[in-house]
Amino acid sequence: MVVKVKALAIVFDSEDGSAYGSGEAVSGRVLLELSVPARIRALRVLGRGCARASWTDGPGSAPAAPSPGHGYREEVDYLNVTHTPPGATGEDVAEGFICLPSGKHEFPFSFQLPQGPLVTSFCGKHGSVQYWVSAILQRPSMQDLIVHREFPVISHVDVNSPTLLSPISTNTEKMVGCWFFTSGPIFLSAKIERQGYCNGEAIPIYAEIENCSSRLIVPKATIYQTQTCLANGKTKTFKQEVASVRGNHIGSGSTDTWNGKTLKIPPVTPSILNCSIIRVEYSLAVLVQIPGAKKLRVELPLVIGTIPYNGFGSRSSSLCSQFSMDMSWLTLALPEQPEAPPNYADVVSQEEFERHTPSNSEPDELEREIGRPVFAYIQEFRFQPPPLYSEIDPHPVQTDDHRGRVLFSV
Repeated sequence: MVVKVKALAIVFDSEDGSAYGSGEAVSGRVLLELSVPARIRALRVLGRGCARASWTDGPGSAPAAPSPGHGYREEVDYLNVTHTPPGATGEDVAEGFICLPSGKHEFPFSFQLPQGPLVTSFCGKHGSVQYWVSAILQRPSMQDLIVHREFPVISHVDVNSPTLLSPISTNTEKMVGCWFFTSGPIFLSAKIERQGYCNGEAIPIYAEIENCSSRLIVPKATIYQTQTCLANGKTKTFKQEVASVRGNHIGSGSTDTWNGKTLKIPPVTPSILNCSIIRVEYSLAVLVQIPGAKKLRVELPLVIGTIPYNGFGSRSSSLCSQFSMDMSWLTLALPEQPEAPPNYADVVSQEEFERHTPSNSEPDELEREIGRPVFAYIQEFRFQPPPLYSEIDPHPVQTDDHRGRVLFSV
């Protein structure tokens, strides 16, 4: 019986386009539609993932390729699993075949990605990292019918790691002219607050360009993506510009300063640094275009991550980088909790306390002495300002043996 297959497709349970990470489960269904009842041998689901580097040298290039006509090629596997879905409804196994009625059938599948670090999905000029699911329908007396469905995988890169939060700066200079006809140097210095950024972020650039030459120059900042592929011991590099911003013209004898000029990162593949045959790296180049001379440039490394900057735990945040002030000494100078004021009895001697303490009198006698109720006098005294501090004792104590000598009580 000829198997009449109208449709064979793969549908993931998550169809929102979100990427999978290490250890996550990839699940979905294989959809099969038959025009007439048929028998099949088996339906298998494969999960595959690998990195491939491949290129061919052009005419006249050296050295010769290891396989003439095929060029250089290298492959590393990251995923290779086989899943057998449960049988279809109403199956009747006879002689190694599965009998299926006409109509639509669904075969669910599920497998788990490896727990170890995976490489982010990527498609470049000379290499790629791809993950996919294959459904193989084995039919009697006919060629296998195969469909593929790719799914994205991401290896998270946290830009909050200490190595990516440190500011980076560099500087250079160039003498413009030829032989004895030099016009003067051009100085260039550039700095960024941190090395790690994510897609959609704007990079503040701090730069100073001093033009001591006689030419009109133009500064520019560019983000570059560098793809490096390794195959058969050979390396192939491809570099491309992904974003740029241009500054104002700088005349002779003038200086231009960038105090946080922004350059937004477009949607690009995160940095790939954990693959043995493919690397994807980024850099920020600040350059000066000089008419009639080679460009003056500095290049700062960048890492495009997936976990955004949280703004905490970094001494190189924008505020600290602008003021360049270390406030850690405050934690040493200030106690964690304020100390309580000293007790009055601890700083005044018993003799002084008894001398200034009035003797207990009856309330009627006190009222006759002060000419008003005691309560009113106390309330008035409560709001009196404290006495001024003085090192001179207003009530000196004189002894009989040393009359005239003033003794200060402690």
